[in-house]
Amino acid sequence: MKNQKFTVELLSDAVKFIEQQEEKARKKIIYNMTKAQFSNDPTLFKKLNGQIWEFRTLYNKNYYRIFSFWYETKSTLPVVISTHGVIKKSKKVEKHDLERAISIKNQFLNQKN
Repeated sequence: MKNQKFTVELLSDAVKFIEQQEEKARKKIIYNMTKAQFSNDPTLFKKLNGQIWEFRTLYNKNYYRIFSFWYETKSTLPVVISTHGVIKKSKKVEKHDLERAISIKNQFLNQKN
């Protein structure tokens, strides 16, 4: 694959979430996260607000969302840090999920500094 735009790092809650899904859903989530690294497709990776983005996967009438944020490093590619995931029946993002992602982001950045 060419023109990778970023790499992805999964924090423990995101790993736990993905591991808990059935195999076909898990494979599609990982496939979509990989595909998003090489394309500008908002159906796969979308900005929610000024700080939080989400990887999106629709599988079996469920919306799997992995909340994430950008983290600048000295490496050649930017890194997207995935905080946690949820399953939704609708397209609406819950406020508490955004707040949790922001809280995890702030904890991550405090530990790095």
